[in-house]
Amino acid sequence: MTLHERWMKYALREAERAFEHDEVPVGAVIVHKNTIIAKGYNQVEMMRDPTAHAEMIALTAAAAHVENKFLKDCVLYVTMEPCPMCAGAIVLSRIPTIVFGCYDPKMGASGSVMNVTENKKLNHQVHVIGGVLDAECGGLVKEFFEKIRKKN
Repeated sequence: MTLHERWMKYALREAERAFEHDEVPVGAVIVHKNTIIAKGYNQVEMMRDPTAHAEMIALTAAAAHVENKFLKDCVLYVTMEPCPMCAGAIVLSRIPTIVFGCYDPKMGASGSVMNVTENKKLNHQVHVIGGVLDAECGGLVKEFFEKIRKKN
């Protein structure tokens, strides 16, 4: 198991928490100096807040932990490619690297639909590593939407 896979497993645990709460199963962890300093999972339905994505919750917690809006020495692990909102927040946080699991062909903003995180016109670019534990991360999302379709 690679180091990225190891940390992604922790993000997957957060995604499973979202799944258990009938949320789109996306989870995130932020690692600083080989330690998880923040976690998050989607809570959009629970909080009735369209910004309550896993990444946003983890970014807020990490900034509080390091007492700085910039997360320059951190790595964000998230189970799904960030959306435009999250990608923008990631750029603003100055995180140098994000590692994500499955690609998002409908809303992905780290290479799929658009590329906010590596856009040279912005004041910060993020090194992106995609597809880590893609099958596990994508499988959880697929299972969630199959469950939703059966309910409806």
